[in-house]
Amino acid sequence: MVLAKCVRLTAAASRCSQVIFRNLATATVASTPSSPSTGTSNSGREHQRRQHASSYGKMSGWQIHSYGVPQEEIQFSEGIKMPVLKSPTQLLVKVKASSVNPIDVAMINGYGASVLNALRCKDDSIEFPLVLGRDFCGEIVQKGLGISSRELEVGDEVWGVVPVHLQGCHADYVVVEKYCLFKKPSNLSKIDACAILYAGLTAWSGLYITGHLGDLLGAISPVGGGAGKKVLVLGATGGVGTLAVQMLLAEGVEVFATCSSDAVQLVQNLGVKYVLDYTDPSHVQHVGSIGRFDIVLDCAGKGTEYANEVPWLYDQYITFNSPVLKNIDADGFAAGMYQNAMSLVRNNTASLSTRQGLVKWGYFVPAPQGIAYLQRLAEKGKLLPVVEKVFPYANTPEAYDRVSQKHLRGKIVIDFE
Repeated sequence: MVLAKCVRLTAAASRCSQVIFRNLATATVASTPSSPSTGTSNSGREHQRRQHASSYGKMSGWQIHSYGVPQEEIQFSEGIKMPVLKSPTQLLVKVKASSVNPIDVAMINGYGASVLNALRCKDDSIEFPLVLGRDFCGEIVQKGLGISSRELEVGDEVWGVVPVHLQGCHADYVVVEKYCLFKKPSNLSKIDACAILYAGLTAWSGLYITGHLGDLLGAISPVGGGAGKKVLVLGATGGVGTLAVQMLLAEGVEVFATCSSDAVQLVQNLGVKYVLDYTDPSHVQHVGSIGRFDIVLDCAGKGTEYANEVPWLYDQYITFNSPVLKNIDADGFAAGMYQNAMSLVRNNTASLSTRQGLVKWGYFVPAPQGIAYLQRLAEKGKLLPVVEKVFPYANTPEAYDRVSQKHLRGKIVIDFE
């Protein structure tokens, strides 16, 4: 009798083990990304891949492990540790689209390494491996306890920026502070939304923080301003230039712009009436005959020296081609800052001596009032990026290569889905 019961119990245990084994096998197969097939879309496979990786606290992304040239340094990895929230005001976002900006290429080349790495160490981060990418569109998947449901909620579609010293957004997920992102304008696609904020905030800070186009209120709030003033935009076809002219036109500013001959139609289509071909040597004299500008905004990388080479009259010449980080990289902090101060004094002395105006440097500033300003214009249909080309996530190195070639017509975008 006892022997018979033991046999029955052994048989039952065997059947139970087989059921458990089959269930485990089924679960394993279900959690593994399916192999490519004609019946599964690219977006579906991408979703499966993300879900599989994130379940193990890992994600994919594009990283650099040293400075050099983009074609050699940028590498794909599927074993990157997912970022985690470190403060109650941070959010974790699943990235759906992002753009490549010239700053990304410059950072691969080592631009700003000394200062930016010092800032990373301050934030308990490391220099390498480094994920690049500054602006994005995505979906909130986790938020800190300090963010109320009235502000942002899990599942919200958002657009945002990443400060340049932090790990970027060319990966499946990114963590950012609350002030760096807003709900995505409903009238923008993910492609358009991800292509605005870094370049747009650069243009906004140059005009409203450095240039005081809207006086003090324009710098500390999203009200804009500048109606009736006259601004010349150099290099109006790049990411910053195309957005700058739209911002100025929306504010009632009289806009003049320079670009190459093959891009004149593009700039005119943005609404600019006065477009000059910079490849025509006579354009310097033509600009000089227009009269005095309130601001000359250099989006073409001409630099401060160019301000003294042209016979134009202006109250302010603002360039985004600042030597600040380059000088610190080359000479150290103390000597580099001394070089920066001397450069600014030298250029302003030369400019003011010829009855021209002040020469200044403009920068990207991740200010919430700037994002709110851009959001207001976008929602009114007055701001839309020019997108030259969209690359799939797998072809991210090609996107970097295109930006490194310069002479862009708008923005380069990466579609993650």
